[in-house]
Amino acid sequence: MNPYQQIEAEIQAASHIVITAHKSADGDSIGSSLGLLHFIEKLGKSAVICHPDKAPDFLYWLDTSSILVMEEHPEQVTETLQQADLIFCLDYNATNRVGPEMQALLEASSSKKIMIDHHLNPEDFPLITVSETSVCSTSQLIVELIEQSGHLDLLDQKIGTPLYLGILTDTGSFRFNSVQPRTHEILAKLLAAGVEHHLIHEKLSDNNTESRLRLQGYAMSEKLEILYNHNVAIISLSKEELAKYNYKKGDTDSLANLVLSIKGMKAAIVFTERDGIMKISFRSKGANNPVNILASEHFNGGGHANASGGMSDLSVTETLDKLKTLIPTYFPTETLN
Repeated sequence: MNPYQQIEAEIQAASHIVITAHKSADGDSIGSSLGLLHFIEKLGKSAVICHPDKAPDFLYWLDTSSILVMEEHPEQVTETLQQADLIFCLDYNATNRVGPEMQALLEASSSKKIMIDHHLNPEDFPLITVSETSVCSTSQLIVELIEQSGHLDLLDQKIGTPLYLGILTDTGSFRFNSVQPRTHEILAKLLAAGVEHHLIHEKLSDNNTESRLRLQGYAMSEKLEILYNHNVAIISLSKEELAKYNYKKGDTDSLANLVLSIKGMKAAIVFTERDGIMKISFRSKGANNPVNILASEHFNGGGHANASGGMSDLSVTETLDKLKTLIPTYFPTETLN
């Protein structure tokens, strides 16, 4: 019996299934959660999704009404997790990734736990762990679960649409080097199941608000700093600047990739002041330019080699100065052509 068949057996045996994912929801955490939920339902079982926080606005075209959010319904999420006899841990490798409130509930629960994830260095707390760090997304692993457990015939548009979304967003529209031949094989299966890929691209790309575009324009024209000797660019945005442009969650998510599109750029760093801390997004190109080490060693973060996150409790100016001091160590001098 392979791990995916073991997972299906645990689904069939469970009475109260809960699906969790990491704090700061993104396309892959939302997509893998919804895809797994709909698959479980096709198996004739029921499940509840419990997330630490809301999905960003740009994903609202999906039906996220089935997701219980800890920051909005703490009592309901608490009761749901306490009743669970099977908890899925999707798209995270450590319990602290779900935020302190849900972390306490997760660690206190005696239920069986199943991790399906693609991040480095998974903690050893689940009963079953599927950790494939070379795979581009957790959503791809949910498709593997469906196929390897012998239920590819259940894959349909409802299951496949959020999974396609998760793969799309976690690969930067299939541009990252984490995309494998197997990724495209899985995408073909999703299209064959009825997923309308062109509509997903349109809904992701054509839902900008005026305030989001103005914020991004301001960030690029006024806050972009390029360290030409290192081919690294940084954007910093204070809480006042975000407020000026009516910031909503997700409005700055594409900035790092936009900066990385500058010719010759090796890495892009975007940080925003929120909830009293600086939330930092690191992006880079190529195997020789990892950003996860910088994030983990200096900013209490980590993630993938070319896509990581971190945080700083310093001020905007102090965080910017710290980054500028560290950049030469991690990105040796090189002249931008």
